[in-house]
Amino acid sequence: MKRPLAYFCAEYAIFSKLQTYAGGLGVLSGDYVREVGDEGIPMIAVGLYYSEGFTHKELSPEGRVVDLREASKPEEMGFSLVSDQQGKIILVKLPIQDREVWVRAWKWEYKSVTLLLLDTRVEKNTEQDQHITDTLYSTEKEVRLKQEMILGIGGLRMLLAMGYHPGYYHLNEGHSAFLIYELIHHEMQEHRLAFEEARGRAKQHVLFTNHTLMAAGHDVFSNDLVALTLSQYAEELAIPVKQLVDLGLVQQSSSFSMTMLAMRVAGKINAVSKLHAKKAKEIWTDHPMEPITNGIHLPTWDKTGDGDIWMKHKENKRELIKLIEERTGTVWEERAIILGWARRIVRYKRPLAIVERLKQFGEMARDAKRPIHLVFAGISHPADEDGRELLEELQYRLTSDLKGVAIYLPHYNLELAKTMTAGCDVWINTPVVGFEACGTSGMKAALNGVLPLSTRDGWMDEIEMLGIGWGLPDIDLTEQMMETLKKKILPLFYEQNNEGMPEDWATMMRNARELIVNQYSMARVVKQYMELIELPD
Repeated sequence: MKRPLAYFCAEYAIFSKLQTYAGGLGVLSGDYVREVGDEGIPMIAVGLYYSEGFTHKELSPEGRVVDLREASKPEEMGFSLVSDQQGKIILVKLPIQDREVWVRAWKWEYKSVTLLLLDTRVEKNTEQDQHITDTLYSTEKEVRLKQEMILGIGGLRMLLAMGYHPGYYHLNEGHSAFLIYELIHHEMQEHRLAFEEARGRAKQHVLFTNHTLMAAGHDVFSNDLVALTLSQYAEELAIPVKQLVDLGLVQQSSSFSMTMLAMRVAGKINAVSKLHAKKAKEIWTDHPMEPITNGIHLPTWDKTGDGDIWMKHKENKRELIKLIEERTGTVWEERAIILGWARRIVRYKRPLAIVERLKQFGEMARDAKRPIHLVFAGISHPADEDGRELLEELQYRLTSDLKGVAIYLPHYNLELAKTMTAGCDVWINTPVVGFEACGTSGMKAALNGVLPLSTRDGWMDEIEMLGIGWGLPDIDLTEQMMETLKKKILPLFYEQNNEGMPEDWATMMRNARELIVNQYSMARVVKQYMELIELPD
């Protein structure tokens, strides 16, 4: 039996109602956990349990931008507190600033995978410290830094306290990069090594995956805050705190980057698409990345199966139409083509591109012979003012010239994503090229025969679009979308046989599904990661 793999991530989308995820990173890690479990590979996944969930902005049913968050109880989702053989709750502690903080873990098992979610709701902690892990991606820098100490340092201490000795550590984004310090600490104690020697040994057991090039995805703190927060921890290691801070130092600045820390100490680094690896090389010239393009867990996202793809799609579409009526009161006819856009609402993803020309799109959509319906869903981060502006602008467009034609569905979560990626006819994906590291919503849609209308960013840059969907240029985007809709998509969809089936369209649906099954499954991703890390015995 191989020593288990340890997988660290700040978010996991395991259940819709368990708010331990904010977006694509969490959905990806959730898919990875399930695939690894399906394949029987021993793995411990480590994250944080956020008792008050993820605060986010979305449009309310009344059309106002509101901040929402949902509390959840892990025991209701099958999680239990980690305890020893005598039934006593296992606690670990770590020094943060001038005091010790105690950490416990919630455990959930899926086949060969154990997921541990850490929190600080421990009576031994001060009232303030009990709330460190309350919310995912806290907007307070100091709280965020403490969360990342608990994830990285506390995470490894919990693994060791439970008797786990992983053979390899897979860090996803920089949030868990403090794990590296604790790995070095462990090597120093275990083998009586100096810091730099221990760093060399630790490096051999660390893979770092970068999931984004966007600055907002990389945690940066002031050197002073990091030094203050790590001061007692450095004393435990018997080294100057500056030695720890220097590993994450952004050159010619007074800033500390979790991403730089991870890249400097990881033995292997990878990107999540070929284009992402190429763009990353332009930013981090000293840290080349191996591309492993993301994939999806087919059993989770497949609502179509291997039968008659058009008939099954009609069922999925009816399910979406019913949900739209229940949530918005809007009644849509089944025969109309449905375009879908659903993901985190940020400017580089260009959610408004399809509705930039309101009058033109409205006229096209209301053509009685070839009607169009458009459904949006998505959320933004509470600190993202751009996101608020985009939501407000979207609401204005939906309620002015597009009433009845286009709608926004609130409460975007895993279940809504599954319904939309199976029930729409076309999946819109319009990021600025070079900004989306990979993007997987289009994979989920294509798996269910929902055809892509997309710029060639992330994974879309790797595929031949002919016969499965339509590519869009990065410039003149709205104009090209209108042209493609008018001249290619609508004629193809509405050219139907006597039974109401667009035969050529259905052929493209089968092609799209086949592409995902053969090339973009999470099974392929797991295989590539296992080959990259060569998991030791």
